[in-house]
Amino acid sequence: MAKPEVKQKSDLLLDIRNLRLEAKVFPPGEPPRTITLVHDVSLTLQRGKVLGLIGESGAGKSTIGLSSMGYGRGGVKITGGEVIINGRDILKSGKSGIRKLRGREVCYVAQSAAASFNPAHRLMDQVVEASLLHGVATRAEAEKRAVALFKKLSLPNPETIGDRYPHQVSGGQLQRVMTAMALCSEPDLIVFDEPTTALDVTTQIDVLAAIKDAIRDTGVAALYITHDLAVVAQVSDEIMVLRHGRLVEWGGTRQIIKEPRQEYTNALVSVHEITHEEQKPGADPFLSVKNVTASYGGGKVKVLKNVSVDIYPGQTLAVVGESGSGKSTLARAITGLLPPEEGSITFSGRMLANRLADRPKEDLQQLQMIYQMADVAMNPRQTVGTIIGRPLEFYFGMKGRERDARVNELLDKIEMGKGFIDRYPAELSGGQKQRVCIARSLAAKPKLIICDEVTSALDPLVANGILKLLLELQKEEQVAYLFITHDLATVKSIADSIAVMYRGEVVRYGPKSQVLAPPFDAYTDLLLSSVPEMEIGWLEKAIKGRRMASAGN
Repeated sequence: MAKPEVKQKSDLLLDIRNLRLEAKVFPPGEPPRTITLVHDVSLTLQRGKVLGLIGESGAGKSTIGLSSMGYGRGGVKITGGEVIINGRDILKSGKSGIRKLRGREVCYVAQSAAASFNPAHRLMDQVVEASLLHGVATRAEAEKRAVALFKKLSLPNPETIGDRYPHQVSGGQLQRVMTAMALCSEPDLIVFDEPTTALDVTTQIDVLAAIKDAIRDTGVAALYITHDLAVVAQVSDEIMVLRHGRLVEWGGTRQIIKEPRQEYTNALVSVHEITHEEQKPGADPFLSVKNVTASYGGGKVKVLKNVSVDIYPGQTLAVVGESGSGKSTLARAITGLLPPEEGSITFSGRMLANRLADRPKEDLQQLQMIYQMADVAMNPRQTVGTIIGRPLEFYFGMKGRERDARVNELLDKIEMGKGFIDRYPAELSGGQKQRVCIARSLAAKPKLIICDEVTSALDPLVANGILKLLLELQKEEQVAYLFITHDLATVKSIADSIAVMYRGEVVRYGPKSQVLAPPFDAYTDLLLSSVPEMEIGWLEKAIKGRRMASAGN
């Protein structure tokens, strides 16, 4: 079934004029008030072009992206302006008109795939749904295109991965499936909302290249929302910088990256790397993982194979590797969420019980975890104050004013402030949700924090602030970190030692100075060469280099 022709002849696909979005808030003890989230922002986008939207958490990037689909998140309303797609203002199309638009002319790739898929349906059913609903293709045609996209996006077993359920693939794999879902119905406009946040650097290259190819081959236009300037430099023709819901600067990618005109843009472009002097390990490790093997599916799929690592008081072990390498599974084994089949884990000189349910309250308090997907790590019916205050009540018996004072103190530390104490998760941006998760972990005053991609959803300025905060807390309280990440720049900034994982095994391990020094094994070399650089054309060079290396082998 052929895709219907677009009758609109103009190259101008999207024209947003004086867009204003507002939300009503209900502070306790005060009358309701209306706040403005986006202040009269205008933009245009041509067919086949990519406009990058960047800015700090809460800048309005995702809010503007969603408005291009005629959508406002819970409590958010579009109160002014026009959103013109293919020559018509969709805000005047009514609910039925907007429903016809979504999934056909405009598709959306969300920041958190884990919170976006229906856990009760197979992946293929969800990927082809929009194509079938809008009559773009037959079931057979849609599935054929889906498999081709799975291959292009480097998903494992592309012919059969569609038969799996969302919980049966890794976070990075699920994010790629969502990208395939958006591309499958061949829309005119795709809104990419942090589509590579959950991906390792090696996979990120393939996904970015696939996105560029899709735009070139189909003429689709894209809004690319991200906080990663190195990524946006590879895919965007133009970049719009936002802050507090206002336009700061808008220009060609080269001009924004090389010659920013505004002070705030220059601060984003010129974020300085944190320098952390590597600490030598002490005599005895604080946490010791010895020969741990763990499996899913009753032992059918081994995801950890004879893994051994040590963490020392006041130090950071960074665990790096591609999606599906076993990084997060190692964290689940340490926390007792996935009991190991073999091996042992000792903590503060005592053996940890394999199962979380068998561990005493002291172990729960001293060993905390910050999860990768903030969207699914918080109760949507609880306020920020309740979420952060829960560990204060549970471990220390804090109540009332004492608890609220400590919550406000923690909110200040994560650069949010007491004004957020009565907000719900749905009222927060992705970065703000992750910072709340960080504050909740800090509230328990743990000795070890497992950080699972804790800065992946944060813009560079805020991420730097969070890393500095973690280092300061480490110095003050001798807290240890197990830092799971695919961001090699973060590893260089915060780690004392590094474990490189590949297919469930530790393939390189030792002090940071040794692991990051040549000669490298093939996989570590691939990881290091895949870190995006803020250089126009870096992606093409990286792909070419990878192909040459593959041909040489």
